[in-house]
Amino acid sequence: MKIAFDVDVLAKQMSINDMVHKVADWGYKYIEQSPHPQINPFYKHPLFSRETEAEYRKALKETGLEISSFIVVYRWSGPTEEQRLHAVANWKKIVEIAVNMGVQVINTELSGDPNQPEICNGMWFRSMDELLPLFEKEGIRVEIQSHPYDFCELNDETCDMVKSYRSDNLTYCYSASHGFFYDKGKGDVRHMLKYAGDDLSHILLADTMNQTVDCRYIVNPPGVSMAIHQHTAMGEGEVDFPGIFETLREMNFKDRTFKVGGDSITCVSYFGYPERMDRQAPEALERIKRELGVK
Repeated sequence: MKIAFDVDVLAKQMSINDMVHKVADWGYKYIEQSPHPQINPFYKHPLFSRETEAEYRKALKETGLEISSFIVVYRWSGPTEEQRLHAVANWKKIVEIAVNMGVQVINTELSGDPNQPEICNGMWFRSMDELLPLFEKEGIRVEIQSHPYDFCELNDETCDMVKSYRSDNLTYCYSASHGFFYDKGKGDVRHMLKYAGDDLSHILLADTMNQTVDCRYIVNPPGVSMAIHQHTAMGEGEVDFPGIFETLREMNFKDRTFKVGGDSITCVSYFGYPERMDRQAPEALERIKRELGVK
């Protein structure tokens, strides 16, 4: 199992070189490269100039770190065909970048419109039918996670979509901070992880409050809080982390390997407080190692 740190919380604060060195200072061996304005920006075409690539490669060489995975967010579920076509083009470019950088795993979202679920569902399958041969040709493992305010927020339904392809190149990513959306506020992490079963290849760890409980989030004007959640440190919210770690141990998640992309990935996905990361990032790493028996 690879233990990675999602560098979103750092990307807005520092250069790529400093970002990589900071993750190394915290004791991590892997970076999960979430959307970055110079590399894989949200919704837009990937960039990654020669200068950016050189800076990144130099920092990786200096620290001995590796990129475990890219995170990309493209509107491959539409709802318009123009959006879908742009997203497919973006996908083709990020696959090219990943192959060039020796990265075999891309973690992504459905990225549709919750107000048009039928259209977006069809658009996603159309995009997947077009892109899966490319993923298979290039040896890329694409991991799907549903997300708050997507056309599908539910764990089980998203797992069923992934499983329907029966492909070694398509697996499931579970995000702990989205879990209360995944089952409409129940927070039954044991069921959700077990439902993903053998297709579970990636875990994102961060805490949040249960948005379905009255007054957890007070937002004005009322009615705009449907997708509100957090990515805070484990223990600062209401996610059942003892249940998550117990289930991962039962599933022997740390020893999983996949035909495409190799090892399973556990990623620390803290976003909220950059000023706390010097303490919280190493603490998260140590807890994961302790809970899952990683040396």
